[in-house]
Amino acid sequence: MSGKLDKAREYEVKKELAIPEEQRPKFHLTPRCGWMNDPNGFSSYKGEYHLFYQYYPYDTVWGPMHWGHAKSSDLITWEYLPAAMAPDEEYDKDGCFSGSAIEMEDGRQLLVYTGVNKVQGENGEILEYQTQCVAVGDGTDYKKYEGNPVITADVLPEGAGKFDFRDPKVWRENGKYYMVVGNKTVDKDGQILQFVSEDGFKWTYDKLVIKNNHRFGVMWECPDYFSLDGKQLLLTSPQDMLPEELEFHNGNGTLCVIGAFNEKGDFCEENCQAVDYGIDFYAPQTILTDDGRRVMIGWMQNWDTCGIRRDDFPWFGQMSFPREISLRGGKLIQKPVREIENYYGKRISRQNVLVSDSVSLSSIEGRCIDMTINVSSLSDELSYKKFEVRFADNGKAYSTVEYDPELNIVKIDRKHSGSRRAIVHQRRCRVANNKGNIKLRLILDRYSMELFINDGEQVMSMVVLTDVKAEGISFKAVGELNMDVEMYELERKDK
Repeated sequence: MSGKLDKAREYEVKKELAIPEEQRPKFHLTPRCGWMNDPNGFSSYKGEYHLFYQYYPYDTVWGPMHWGHAKSSDLITWEYLPAAMAPDEEYDKDGCFSGSAIEMEDGRQLLVYTGVNKVQGENGEILEYQTQCVAVGDGTDYKKYEGNPVITADVLPEGAGKFDFRDPKVWRENGKYYMVVGNKTVDKDGQILQFVSEDGFKWTYDKLVIKNNHRFGVMWECPDYFSLDGKQLLLTSPQDMLPEELEFHNGNGTLCVIGAFNEKGDFCEENCQAVDYGIDFYAPQTILTDDGRRVMIGWMQNWDTCGIRRDDFPWFGQMSFPREISLRGGKLIQKPVREIENYYGKRISRQNVLVSDSVSLSSIEGRCIDMTINVSSLSDELSYKKFEVRFADNGKAYSTVEYDPELNIVKIDRKHSGSRRAIVHQRRCRVANNKGNIKLRLILDRYSMELFINDGEQVMSMVVLTDVKAEGISFKAVGELNMDVEMYELERKDK
């Protein structure tokens, strides 16, 4: 084990002890200390779920990337493990960037990641060489392969950029290992490349999976590639996107490409959509559980909103709540993993509530809850023009979910949540026209809100850093509507 990794492991143990439990979310994984971004190595190993993450333990800002590590038996309660990797080799001295993990036939766990090595070019510019590397271990300790890097820019096809080449996602199929890697071409266009290996260590270029053709952003990061409900899906996170109506927003976003293989085995896209329509969600990665569910988790943050932070917190960044994903009508459907029901505490239900102005309901409050709201018009002609849920409310700070049934638009808004920064505070998405009927499910967990619309047809996520004592929830209508509310308090279980 290297000195850098030893140092990180010693530091994170001491730092974690100084972080009060109540200063973290209850159910969303945060870094053991310091900084967290992309999920890495989301995998099943020896009967447990493992999740690694981009990690800089020494500060709450991005730094030379390590790999943090945690494990879980149910995808919700996580146990920290020692940091898995540090940037301690020449080929990764400037960062162990994102990657993935898989259990090998011999029982070892294989980590696949991007090593970063910055060098100075002839003109004095700093060039960032990104190569694909591997490490193997036992679920706690990992040794980097002596033959690293296993894939360099030398094997890339014509037109592929030599520097933006990162984030391998590995899987095993038909007795072979495969990986997809994000790449930016020489003409600054995103593409996904596929590689193949017999043993996980010696890799060769296989084929081009898909090219952006200058449609969605520039570089395509953090690809994931898998079959689901009879289709083939590609998830990726494009950088520097331009907005398209309310489907895609400016900046760094998420993209789901749904397609199928043709007779030649090539991926043919059929539909493209956003993965998350909110503010804070990036770099999702999925796992296939033992019972056959495809579960996704993402970094619950956005590179453009990292200025929204709590200076009194010794950590930055959190993962989303894990989501079961499926397809319905050719579209991506997302729901919180069913294991959430094991954390249900007190249930509060209010049925057939007439809302004609602003109303608060007894016992409907809290910051760690699973709340489902069914809203309906009182007649075939719309009886209301706007519906609002206000939460994390202390009389001064609050955040909202709003629904406009005439425009079929849902908006999330945190501009009054207590932030002093003029960063992204609102996002909107267009929803199905259900004549004023809508189902809204809010998962609140201290410092976040995830909104699942119409049984997961769309999801909108955002970080909310309002003091956790702000627990007020209220409902408001412009016009009149009927509302049913079912809320469960979420409680941690003793290990």
